[in-house]
Amino acid sequence: QVQLVESGGGSVQPGGSLRLSCAASGSIFSMNAMGWYRQAPGKQRELVATIILGGITNYADSVKGRFTISRDNTNNMMYLQMKSLKPEDTAVYACNAKAAGGRSYWGQGTQVTVSS
Repeated sequence: QVQLVESGGGSVQPGGSLRLSCAASGSIFSMNAMGWYRQAPGKQRELVATIILGGITNYADSVKGRFTISRDNTNNMMYLQMKSLKPEDTAVYACNAKAAGGRSYWGQGTQVTVSS
């Protein structure tokens, strides 16, 4: 059983930066894939970025070049560095971990608001 807790959200002006953290209660070493998803009001949840074993990353087109996902297996952490934030990045961001057997774990989410 793995519990995920996000932190680092907040309010920022357009062009600003934030770093989200996802702390896992258990080992993430064996998690096949981890990722960040977001859901804006009135919209469906969408993939932001994923990172798989071996460190291969994948990003939504809307965040490529601005966001960077990383994971620290030693400390059971995952991060999302967000730069050049835009108002359309406003959403609740949640972290996800997928185990080898297919089980999926979710955090509660953290709010990111980009507004002038």
